[in-house]
Amino acid sequence: MRIAWSAAMLALMSLAGCGTLERETPAGTPVAAKPVKSTAEDLLAYLEPGDAARVKAALALSLALQSDDAEIAALADPVARREGADPSLRAMATLVQALAGERRRLKETAAAAQGRLRDERKLAESQKQRADTLQQKLDALTELEKSLAGRKAPAR
Repeated sequence: MRIAWSAAMLALMSLAGCGTLERETPAGTPVAAKPVKSTAEDLLAYLEPGDAARVKAALALSLALQSDDAEIAALADPVARREGADPSLRAMATLVQALAGERRRLKETAAAAQGRLRDERKLAESQKQRADTLQQKLDALTELEKSLAGRKAPAR
């Protein structure tokens, strides 16, 4: 996780540096670019330590499909439990916790349903094999009956 954050920070810092390059005007005289608030600065403000950053990180992780729900809860839980925290941040942290819990329950439900589906498919396959076997036996008995009916009855 730290490697991913470090890589993201490095990429955004390099992108932020691109915004300060000199640009040429059509007349050919170089003019310095205007200092504009870049997305890298937004990200750095986003990653500042504090409750807001923790809630934002938890919210961002909750949007990722493969993120760990325990990690989301670990980020949001301290903010939700802190009595002196900003009420709106506490509410957002509580919401993120509830989303993570619901997501965990949905994953568990989906896994259980997938297990039931796999079991039902196995059962259906075994029933199909049994039906095929019984059909073969019935066909063999029908052929046997036809062959016996085709013989002449012995004289008594």
